[in-house]
Amino acid sequence: MKHASARPLTDPEVAARKLVEIASGIQPVHDGRIFIELINVPFLKQGGTGKEFRTAVALAQERGWLELHESGTYVRLVARSGSSIS
Repeated sequence: MKHASARPLTDPEVAARKLVEIASGIQPVHDGRIFIELINVPFLKQGGTGKEFRTAVALAQERGWLELHESGTYVRLVARSGSSIS
């Protein structure tokens, strides 16, 4: 009998923090843009799913950690004094 291992990014808080960590390690292009596929692929390789990715993006936006462009093609990290990730 095999036991399923715990999925690492099922907790939205953990997933959002991982997403921001991944985005922080990527060199932005023009105007601070980080193309969504540059954070999506590493997130999925860390064990996340598409649904967990969408939830993480939504929570990171809600917390003021990043902004998702209305086109959905890129994000920007947000540096605000009241939006600490810790």
